[in-house]
Amino acid sequence: MAKLYFKFGAMGSSKTANALMTKFNYEEKGKKVWLIKPAIDTRDGETVLRSRIGLQANATVIKKEDRIIDICPLNEIDVIICDESQFLTPQQVDDLRLIVSDYNIPVLCFGLRSDFLTHLFPGSQRLFELADSITEIKSICKCGAKATVNARFDGNGYIQTSGEQIQLGGNESYESMCWSCYHKLVLEKGNRLNK
Repeated sequence: MAKLYFKFGAMGSSKTANALMTKFNYEEKGKKVWLIKPAIDTRDGETVLRSRIGLQANATVIKKEDRIIDICPLNEIDVIICDESQFLTPQQVDDLRLIVSDYNIPVLCFGLRSDFLTHLFPGSQRLFELADSITEIKSICKCGAKATVNARFDGNGYIQTSGEQIQLGGNESYESMCWSCYHKLVLEKGNRLNK
């Protein structure tokens, strides 16, 4: 029986690398993978998924208005792998759930749990509600504790405590850290992160 998987982690936890390695493993066994990502993720090009360690592959882009159930090549695939799944709409996650249940196609979603203010993304929230299997991909803070927060910094290195939920960026804008280090910086707001 197929399952809906949600594999989440803080930024820098190798979620994309894990997604691309999973794709390779399925394809090595002769399985057809439908690799997808939300259209909002354009950091590496519109259709490219690229990990920080250099793995990359082309993906089908899912627009905000797309119904995945309507565009999925159901009869041509064995598995769906979705990266940056936090940017899916709740309806798109519902579509993935239906694909698993009605067509017995496994779906593996990789993404962030929460934003820079520690609020769940809508796609992640729906995945927590519907996934059959939820796994954390762990990473660490500079202090050595488990990283759980995606802290956002401005161009001068100051922590951000307000702003839009979605702002694309990498190591230049974000750092994953433990709650204690994050909370200390927020309390001292105005102190710069020493990178």
